[in-house]
Parts: sequence; C-alpha cells; structure tokens
Amino acid sequence: MGILKEQYIIDSAFIIEPWRKLTYSEIQKITKKRSKGYIYNALKRLEGERIIVSEKIGKSIIYSLNLSSTSTQSYVGFLNEYISWNQKHVPLQIIENIRNKIPTNFFILMVTGSYAKKTQTKNSDLDLVIICDDAADPKNILAQISHESELSIPIAHPYVFTKKQFLDMLLDDEENYGKEVARHNFIFNGGSQYYSILNEAIKHGFRG
Repeated sequence: MGILKEQYIIDSAFIIEPWRKLTYSEIQKITKKRSKGYIYNALKRLEGERIIVSEKIGKSIIYSLNLSSTSTQSYVGFLNEYISWNQKHVPLQIIENIRNKIPTNFFILMVTGSYAKKTQTKNSDLDLVIICDDAADPKNILAQISHESELSIPIAHPYVFTKKQFLDMLLDDEENYGKEVARHNFIFNGGSQYYSILNEAIKHGFRG
C-alpha cells in the first residue's frame, strides 16, 4: 500500500478480490486506515462516481465494485496498472521488453505466480499471462516473444490464452490456472479489458 497516493488507498481495497462484497470493517482492515471519516468520505466519493454500489443486509452495509459499468472497468484497470508499474520487486524492464514484442493491438499482460504473491526468491522464474483477442493466434504470439523471454534474467515463462479460453477457465467448475491468475496478478497492460472479462465471468457465477 505504501506506493499508493493517498486518494487511491481505499479504492485499491476493491481490486484485491474484485468479485467480493466488503463491509466497512473489512475495508478498514484491508487498508489499515483508522479514521472513520476518511473511509466514509472515500466510500461516498466512490458511490458518487458509481465505481461502487452499496446495499443493506440486516444491520450491515456492504460495498462492491460496479463492474457492469464501463467507466468502473476503466478506472480499476488503470488503478491496477498504476499499482503494478510501481512494484519495486518486479523486473519492470523485462515486462516492457516483452510487451513491445507482442504482435497484436489488443492484449492483456499480467504477472502472476510468486511475483504476484510477493513470495519470489532469487531462483524464481517470472510467470506471465497474455490474453489476446479470439481472432489472434496464441502460438504466433508465443513465437514472437520466446527469444526475449528465454534470454531474460529471471527467465520469463509466458502463457497465452484467447479471451474465450480465459473466460472458460474462470467458469469451469474445476480448479484451474485461470482461477489462480484471477486471484493473484499484477496487470501491466489491458486493465479495462481484463475487468470486462472478469465482469462477464462474475455475471455467470464466478466467485473466485
């Protein structure tokens, strides 16, 4: 949280598990903010901007991302990318080099695995996930970035999926790699497109 500008701290609580509904106390615990006024003002701002919605259940009010909104997808996509590009433990130059080699205009680029969990060691590889348009060829994308990936230190291991393949993994009843990626990721490109896919999955029952 230390890399975040003050205004983004409460907002970022909602992108850890974007499908989750949060109570005030959960938001306070995640953000480590003690000021009730600060949290309530931030929540009021987010509601006013239609980034989040609230509902009352019993005596509690719960808050959740309004992911059906394109503006919310754009905002949380930007926020995730902002956080990602400020991660000091991630080899950012490798991400930049590989991003520049991807031969398609539409793509989502994420870091997952130990670097996303912040459990990496000096021997850890860099796990990358690229999600491309359904019309693109994942094998061609892998071929274009393989040389850069193999020469990088740490070695990068890219996985490429089409949008449909990734969405199908999220909606599968069995545990799989796509669900793991959704739980632990840093997004470096295509944030709004990622949250569009995630919104589609949530609408069809995905809950992490």
